[in-house]
Parts: sequence; structure tokens; C-alpha cells
Amino acid sequence: MAGRLLGKALAAVSLSLALASVTIRSSRCRGIQAFRNSFSSSWFHLNTNVMSGSNGSKENSHNKARTSPYPGSKVERSQVPNEKVGWLVEWQDYKPVEYTAVSVLAGPRNPAGRTGLVGRGLLGRWGPNHAADPIITRWKRDSSGNKIMHPVSGKHILQFVAIKRKDCGEWAIPGGMVDPGEKISATLKREFGEEALNSLQKTSAEKREIEEKLHKLFSQDHLVIYKGYVDDPRNTDNAWMETEAVNYHDETGEIMDNLMLEAGDDAGKVKWVDINDKLKLYASHSQFIKLVAEKRDAHWSEDSEADCHAL
Repeated sequence: MAGRLLGKALAAVSLSLALASVTIRSSRCRGIQAFRNSFSSSWFHLNTNVMSGSNGSKENSHNKARTSPYPGSKVERSQVPNEKVGWLVEWQDYKPVEYTAVSVLAGPRNPAGRTGLVGRGLLGRWGPNHAADPIITRWKRDSSGNKIMHPVSGKHILQFVAIKRKDCGEWAIPGGMVDPGEKISATLKREFGEEALNSLQKTSAEKREIEEKLHKLFSQDHLVIYKGYVDDPRNTDNAWMETEAVNYHDETGEIMDNLMLEAGDDAGKVKWVDINDKLKLYASHSQFIKLVAEKRDAHWSEDSEADCHAL
């Protein structure tokens, strides 16, 4: 009797241990999988906690990045105590030393020459910062739909979509920075939609409608007006703007007549502007517009001699 009871007890213990082992293994597997899934997103937060020095017993893994002098120089860093390492810790008196090696500054050198300013300024990258400028044009027409001719030059008047920049108040061609990995054609269409049609604030249905109409305009033949360095006020000795300005022309005006201009994103205002030599535009944009007028054989100046030289 005692033997049978002992046997049952041992069997129960064995079963419990087996179940516990399965449970532990199962939980462990789920835990490992969860850890793998969340590792990339949690790594930074875990290390931030370690770096913050909130627990003195934790080893700080941000030591070498605070050593002085900086490699290959005599530059001394501002001292950062363990408890002030984490970005989430408020530290209003933090004044880090600024340093960029001369060899690095010499690498990205403005191809047009000195600007009187080193560093990157407002630009996100050393060296060239790539942008795209869509120049959308149509012929100026009267109430009957006929193209209007300038009385002096005898050439038809071309119009383009201009925006008034919020940052400086100057009129300009819509445009913006090329996102990493983005095709220029996509940037041109995206920037025009955001700045001249306020696409970012539209409903999903409205965005689809805008996309369909823009696809028709941006899929037709176009002219690459300019590609290269831009004389831009944000340029420095070590960072500068380069752009690709492309003209998409709505010959009949039917496409753009069905799109209502509305300023959005970086644009404060938007409107159709007559093209002529009196235009005062941001950066090198007046030069781009002049090239468009030449390519389209449109009116530019009342000075017939100037028009002849332009051609």
C-alpha cells in the first residue's frame, strides 16, 4: 500500500516537473521571440537607461565617447557626468564644444568658391544637398481662350505657378529636397502637390483625384531646364544646394484648369504669374524662368535686342 502511494507520488512529481519544463520552455521560446521582435526598437531605450546613470550599479557604456582629447587633435570635450548623458535628462547649461576636423571641411568644398561661412548652416548634409524644382507653365489666354500676345515683343505670354515662401517672403518656384532613395520625378510631383495644391491637408479621396490629374501632367514630355549648382543664400563653404529644374507645360491649359491652386506646406501663397524680365524671384529661380521662356519661344523682355541675344 505504502509502495503504491509512493509510486503515485513520484509519478505526480515527475508529471509536474515535466509540465513545468514544457511551460518554461514554451515561455522561454515566446520570450526569446518577443525579444527578437522588439530588440531593434528597445535597444536604444535600454541603453539610454544604462547611459543615464540612474542606477549607479549599472556599467556605463558611453565612456569612450566622452574621452579627451578628441582623436587626432588637442580638442577637449565638455565634461558630461554619468547622470547627464541621456537626452531625456534636462540640462539647460549643456554647452558642448564644436569641432570639425580641417580635413573633413576641406573635403566638401563649395565648387563656386568662398562664401564667408563654414559649416552646414541650415543644410542637412555636407557637400551637395539635392533639390528638385517643378516649373509648371501654360499660355496666358483671353476670355475667348485665345493665347495673348505681348504688344511689344510680339510673342505669346507664358505663365508659371509661383509660391511665396514662408521663410523669407520671396516668390519662388515650388520645390524641395529629394528624400533619400527618391527619384527626381517623384520629388517634382510631390513637392508641387504639397506646396501648390496643399495635398497634405486633403482627404484620401481628394488626394487620389489630385494624383490622377498630376499623373497626366507629369507623365507627358518635359524639358530639363537646369541641373547643377544653385546660387542659394543657404550655401556655405562646406554645404551647398544643387537642383534639377524641370518644365512641365500644359499646352491647352485643360489639366491645370481642373486643379485649384492652394498654398500648403512651406508656401504662404500661390498664384499664376506672367513670365517677363521684371520678375524678382528667390535664389536662381529667375534664371530658370528665363530659360523656360527661351525654350518655349515666349515673351521675356520688351527690349527686342535682349530677346535676340537670349536666342
